[in-house]
Amino acid sequence: MQKKFKLTLIILAILIIATINSLFILDQRKQALVLQFGEPIRVIKTAGLHFKTPFIQNVLYFDNRLLDLEATNKEVIASDQKRLIINAFAKYKITDPLAYYKTVRNEFGMKNKLNTILDSSLRQVIGEISLISLLSEKRSEVMQNIQTVVNKRAKEFGIDIVDVRIMRSDLPNENSNAIYRRMQTEREREAKEIRAEGAELSQKIIAKTDKEKTILLAEAQKTAEILKGEGDAIATKIFARSFGRDPEFFEFYRSMQAYKKSLKGENTKFIISPDSGFLREMKGYNKKKINNFE
Repeated sequence: MQKKFKLTLIILAILIIATINSLFILDQRKQALVLQFGEPIRVIKTAGLHFKTPFIQNVLYFDNRLLDLEATNKEVIASDQKRLIINAFAKYKITDPLAYYKTVRNEFGMKNKLNTILDSSLRQVIGEISLISLLSEKRSEVMQNIQTVVNKRAKEFGIDIVDVRIMRSDLPNENSNAIYRRMQTEREREAKEIRAEGAELSQKIIAKTDKEKTILLAEAQKTAEILKGEGDAIATKIFARSFGRDPEFFEFYRSMQAYKKSLKGENTKFIISPDSGFLREMKGYNKKKINNFE
């Protein structure tokens, strides 16, 4: 009885182990390839519980989601002989696990193969277009052409290329420096032209202003001289008319003005002859003149 019980336990344990090894669960994010003695025999893409022959079969799992590949920087030459440093990436999906396993085995092998394909496709497509086209609205069309070429070559590896994009496209350092120097020289030339135009315009404005200033001053001087002449003429007429009315009073008035101007200082001294005509009015007042003055 004990031997039978032990045998039963052993058989039961073997059955449990065999059952466990014959069952596997496939996640909806995965797809599976069943191998028998290392040879692929079945592809499973439906999520859920599945069976396999225990001990002689094993299962390999492959991602069923979109996968990314960021390619290394590549130097390519456009059709106009412009050298570019391209940084691109691709998105792909495993559609045939059997072909994928037979050609590249795993993700590491896939990235090596796809990186080579992407490199050659970039060189092929960009080598047929100019740098201007790559930087213009035709960029989307260029991306589509690259995706078509890459997808055509990647089909044999059991994958489908969903998208290919160029993240950056830069000029090599030596080209960038040369372009920077050329741009700097061009900006300096434009700055000199602008400054020269500004100086020329400034001289024109100054010359025009000086001309207008000279004309205004000349016209003002002319008007002033005319007014001064007219005033002198009127003053002369008034003096002449006053002198004609009473010559003696006019002579007396002029003498008083001369005395006022000459003797306005506190310490004014004169050395003149007593018979000088300058003192004629100070020797005695003419009553007629005083009466007229009053």
